[in-house]
Amino acid sequence: MTAAVGAADAVTRPEDVAARLQAVRDRVADAAGRAGRPASAVRLVVVTKGVPPPVMQAAYDAGAADFGENRAQELLAKAPQIEGRPTWHFIGRLQRNKVAGLAPLVDLWQSVDRIELGQDIAGRAPGAAVLAEVNVSGDPAKAGVATADAARLVDGLRSAGLSVGGLMTIPAAGEDPRPAFARLAALADRLGLAELSMGMSDDFEVAVEEGATIVRVGRAIFGPQR
Repeated sequence: MTAAVGAADAVTRPEDVAARLQAVRDRVADAAGRAGRPASAVRLVVVTKGVPPPVMQAAYDAGAADFGENRAQELLAKAPQIEGRPTWHFIGRLQRNKVAGLAPLVDLWQSVDRIELGQDIAGRAPGAAVLAEVNVSGDPAKAGVATADAARLVDGLRSAGLSVGGLMTIPAAGEDPRPAFARLAALADRLGLAELSMGMSDDFEVAVEEGATIVRVGRAIFGPQR
């Protein structure tokens, strides 16, 4: 197995991954407990952007079942190097011309923010599981549709033949994320959607307290990522 992608010194050593992964799991469980929820209600997606395959393999061997990639080229390069079959989440901004290559690998497309992209996914992977990305903070630097357009996006993705399980968001940088997470939870409730993908290394505990069913954590497990 090669480490062609990323640099080993940019991330946690493989031998340290299991302990760091367990520490994050414990924090998820504690946050869920504070909210009166079981830890099993929250899926931990391990974000592997910039992480070399040997370190990813250590996470997989330690029980990480879900990997999240932001970049199409990284997912395509690294997936064949992992011994086993994690559940792959695509969580970054996605160009429509990358869909064909990713379709055989991606299990959950988390960052679908326009109907045209959903149509491309449906054309390559009919019935695929997706989340609609919503910019609940109104931050122009973030992807996602405005809250007012979320219902239209969800309806359009369903009309394309996709399975829309819920919503995904990234709050504005430098702001208290709790109000954004609460808004996403309220929106999902209005739309009758069960899944809430929200919360990263700096704020996943708050997200769990506000109802996240999926958190996306990389740096807290692997250290700085590229």
